[in-house]
Amino acid sequence: MELALAEARAAAEAGEVPVGAVVVRDADQRILARDRNRREETEDPSAHAERLAITAAARTLGTWRLEGCTLYVTLEPCPMCAGAIVNARIPRVVYGAADPKAGAAGSVVDLLRHPRLNHRAAVEGGLLAGPCGDVLVQFFAARRRPAKTRGSPRRTADDAEG
Repeated sequence: MELALAEARAAAEAGEVPVGAVVVRDADQRILARDRNRREETEDPSAHAERLAITAAARTLGTWRLEGCTLYVTLEPCPMCAGAIVNARIPRVVYGAADPKAGAAGSVVDLLRHPRLNHRAAVEGGLLAGPCGDVLVQFFAARRRPAKTRGSPRRTADDAEG
């Protein structure tokens, strides 16, 4: 989770919502892939940390089935990412902070353990929840501050062209 948290911090520095993910092969604890949110960078609404890490891990293993792997992610997966987890057959997901607005691992819905789906993942939430949540809170607090306090020049009506 520390590596996922480092990815989340890098995402924040790049102006992305700070979420990081790491896929680890359980048998030897080998890190198969790690990534962070890249929606702004790629202009792709699906460029979530989990989805990118899952795709990279599948390429590393040469198979779409990520059986025997654990996904560590700093924020509870959304429905899109939960779908990717189910489709990749990832058996275990460990997340840091819960997402009460869009979480699909129990907070809003529980797609990862839905009895009608063909695959279910074991879910553990709350690992490093404080630091994982803090990076999100700090990121959004900085975005809400007036431009002047962020170091950007603040425009006034007198500055407008017209």
